[in-house]
Amino acid sequence: MNFALYKELLAVKPVRRLLIVGMVSRIPHSAAYLLLTLHIVLSLDEGYAAAGAAAAVMTIGIALGAPWRGRRVDTVGLRKALMPSVTAEIVIWAIVPHVEYQWILPLVFVAGLLTLPIFTVMRQSMGALLEADQRRTGFALDSIGSELVFMIGPAVGAVVAAAGFSAAGLTAVGISASLAGLLLMWFNPPTRSTHAAEEGLRAAEPAFATSATGHYPEAAEHGSHSATYGPRGTSESSGFRSRIRRNFTWLSPQVGAIFAVAAGAGIIMSGTDVGIVALVERGGQQTDIGIVFAFWCGASLIGGLAYGAMHQSISPVLLLLAMAALTIPMACARDAWSLAFLSVPSGLLCAPVMTAASEKVAELVDENRRGEAMGWYGSALTAGVAVGAPLTGLFIDSMDPWSGFVAAGAIGVTVSLLGLALDRGRTTAPSKTLPS
Repeated sequence: MNFALYKELLAVKPVRRLLIVGMVSRIPHSAAYLLLTLHIVLSLDEGYAAAGAAAAVMTIGIALGAPWRGRRVDTVGLRKALMPSVTAEIVIWAIVPHVEYQWILPLVFVAGLLTLPIFTVMRQSMGALLEADQRRTGFALDSIGSELVFMIGPAVGAVVAAAGFSAAGLTAVGISASLAGLLLMWFNPPTRSTHAAEEGLRAAEPAFATSATGHYPEAAEHGSHSATYGPRGTSESSGFRSRIRRNFTWLSPQVGAIFAVAAGAGIIMSGTDVGIVALVERGGQQTDIGIVFAFWCGASLIGGLAYGAMHQSISPVLLLLAMAALTIPMACARDAWSLAFLSVPSGLLCAPVMTAASEKVAELVDENRRGEAMGWYGSALTAGVAVGAPLTGLFIDSMDPWSGFVAAGAIGVTVSLLGLALDRGRTTAPSKTLPS
């Protein structure tokens, strides 16, 4: 291990500033899920299944919005892509605490759809700023920053909700997220390397020449297909399929395996989140929720530090398999302190899983499509969260909090095996992408 790699990266001002802005931008939503859960359970007197369903609806919105938001960053630039988020965050989160449960569901869906795409922006910018051999350390630093945030946000959210101020806390989430978006727009980190941008400009020159006729190159191409191959309807259908294939040339079995890893990680982390809150809250120890999150996230921070200093990568699928298996023993906990200690083994692998997966996406997908790929990666992660939260809530409501950890771990193991199957089915040729 070479921990000097961290010092070298932190000495680079754009990287250091990106990490700081990323940490600040993540704080609001690190508290949002727990605040929303406790607001629904304690203030609205609904069950954990209902709270998990609300979290699932929100994460479905995020999953649907992430690829679109990532593509918007690729095509129109960061500042224009973030403008809808800045407005939506402050408006929606000001309304959510003051409506009944049935209205919360559509509101949090829209909030998810337009949420600040901080994950995509951070990973895309880090990939643009760093060389290939630096990305593991850079992504590890980003994961470490996330863990620091998740040691702070949920603890603060738990204290605020336990004190009866969940409505004020959710409103503060919206204000803070909107301000974070403005900060990110002001900083405007690069989403492409200088080399890639120059190549993009050169590639665009013929397109500008072609568009002087009043048509985009694709339209001219489809017109020629129509003249050559037959009726307009047939050519339009063929052209649509061709565009779909061209838009997903970066998607390979290896990338699919990484998306499976992201989904599995989302299931485990959201299931663990809900399980921690339920076990500690049912024991009447709400103020100790922060202790458990501090142990869990602190372990992830240590694991991320160690992984980022390694010279060789480890398969993210194998890391996920180990993380899932080590989540199941958390079911043996009986109070906050025993749960805190039992969360350490699985916690040690949280950041390494996310670091290894992000590194693999950056390696497999060309940077002119990396924003879109990272968006789909984020969608897979949030889809896992969407499954994990309500499923864990159902087990908790029908049995006991311990059952949530068993369910999350078992599903994580199953998803890991699916990822291994996809990885073994990969093609030997490297993934190639067409210019956007």
